[in-house]
Amino acid sequence: MNYKLLFNLSNKTALITGAAGLLGVEFAKGLAAHQCNLILVDSDGDKLKEVGKDINNNYDVNCNTFCCNITDQQSVEDLSSKIKGDNCNIDILINNVASKGLDLDNYFAEVEKYSIETWNEILNYNLTSMFIMTKIFGSAMAERGHGSIIQTSSIYGVMAPDQRIYKGSIFLDREINTPAIYSASKAGVIGLTKYLATYWASAGVRVNTLTPGGVFSGQNKTFVEKYSERVPMNRMADKSELVGAVVFLSSDASSYITGQNLIVDGGLNCW
Repeated sequence: MNYKLLFNLSNKTALITGAAGLLGVEFAKGLAAHQCNLILVDSDGDKLKEVGKDINNNYDVNCNTFCCNITDQQSVEDLSSKIKGDNCNIDILINNVASKGLDLDNYFAEVEKYSIETWNEILNYNLTSMFIMTKIFGSAMAERGHGSIIQTSSIYGVMAPDQRIYKGSIFLDREINTPAIYSASKAGVIGLTKYLATYWASAGVRVNTLTPGGVFSGQNKTFVEKYSERVPMNRMADKSELVGAVVFLSSDASSYITGQNLIVDGGLNCW
C-alpha cells in the first residue's frame, strides 16, 4: 500500500455549492491544490466568475462555474444535464450552501416574532437544497458505484448557542444572534447525512457531515472575545482550517468512513 496515494484527488471532479462563499472558496482552492477538477455552483454569478478565474489562473485543473438556484429542482436537473453534456461525472459533492435570506432583520428576529415565510426560506436553502442536490447527483454516483458526499452543518446543529455571548456582538453592521431556524436546519443536515449514508452504503457512496465551529469572518472584538472564552483552544477558527477535513473526506483516506459528523470546533462541544 502506497499511503501517499490515499489523498490523491487527481482525475477526480468535485461539485461545490455555495462556492463563492466564505468556506466554498477555500474548499475550492484546497481541492484544486490536490489536482481535483472543479464544478463551482453559486447564485452570485459575478463573484462566482471571479472565483473560477482565480482557480483557473493559479491551479493546473479544469474549473467550470454555473449560476444556479439549487432550491429549485428543475434548475438542478438542468445543471445536471449541462454537466453530463460536457461528459463529466461527479466524484465528490460538497453541499455547502447556507443563507441568511433576503432580509437580515427578518433573519435575526426573536423567536416570538419570527415569520414562517423567513423560516421556510432559510429551510429551503440550508436543508431542502441539500436533499435536491443529493437526490440528483447522489443517485448518479450510486449508479456508477462510487462517490463521496460532504454536507456542511454547524456546531449549532449539534449544541445550542450560548445566548450570553451576543450582547454587544456586531456583525454585518447589526447586533446578531443565532436564530432557531439556523440550528434546526443545520441539525437536519446531520440527520439527512445519516439517512443517506445507510441508504447508499451498499452502492459505494459515502455521505458525511463537516461541522465547523465559529469561523472568523469580520465579527467585532466583543463577539470574538466572548466566543473564544467558550472554546478550549481559546480562539475562533480561520477559514483555512476547515480545508484539511474536506480533503480527507473527499479522498480514499476516508474510504471506510460514512455517516459521520466530523466536528472542527477547537473543542467547543467538549464543554
